[in-house]
Amino acid sequence: MVEMAPILVVENLCKRFYGNSGIVDAVDNVSFEIYEGECAGLIGESGSGKSTIAALVAGLLPPDGGSVSFLGKCLTSDKSGRPQKLYRNLQMIFQNPMAAFNPRYKMAESVAEGLRYYERLPSKRLRELAVSYMEMCGLTPGDGDKYPWQLSGGECQRAAIARAIISRPRLLICDEITSALDVSIQKQILELLADLQKRLNMSCLFISHDLAVVSQFCQRVMVMHDGRLVESGPVADIIGRPQNEYTKRLLASILTVSCPDTENIP
Repeated sequence: MVEMAPILVVENLCKRFYGNSGIVDAVDNVSFEIYEGECAGLIGESGSGKSTIAALVAGLLPPDGGSVSFLGKCLTSDKSGRPQKLYRNLQMIFQNPMAAFNPRYKMAESVAEGLRYYERLPSKRLRELAVSYMEMCGLTPGDGDKYPWQLSGGECQRAAIARAIISRPRLLICDEITSALDVSIQKQILELLADLQKRLNMSCLFISHDLAVVSQFCQRVMVMHDGRLVESGPVADIIGRPQNEYTKRLLASILTVSCPDTENIP
């Protein structure tokens, strides 16, 4: 059997920040891969470096060392900037759904932004596609005529997902996208993402501080601590047989893991 090549390869990635207290190694020599159709979770406490990795992979921050390769192209060595096609294939959803949208734009117009920069389509067709993807994400056509402040947090996050997937990306980066939502809405959003991942054959880098949430959605989990990747493996192994002391403490701090039956974890 031919081994599948990863679509994302992160090698020895480093990022330092300089402050009044000195140099902080936010990301310290981190390496990992993500494969076609896989959902990999990146978990750790606040300040562990998770969101910095997301920003580095998405090109929002330049690295101080190491490399990021996506679809066979080294992104961090390209002096001319990332090709438009790569941007289309790598999309990111952020933590605060309300802040993710311009309050002056109606939702259909904002969702259409996810495609407007990659295809020259008439405004009418862009709106049709935006509404179609909003419906795919559980919203109504009428929601397209509303402003962000007229929607709930969960509805705004659905719209943010629609904007990200309208370009049909190969990799979706989800940075703490359920942390601002209540538990019932979290479950709905996770179910939506799982469905979309299968329908669109997307890979996901799912970033969270909540191992219970990651265990519901991801097949593999990577544990961050103080800028370093300390442990990685299938979710069942990390929850049932953790090797690193930090991972053990992290598990012990969780009062309730939503899927303790590790035999049923995907």
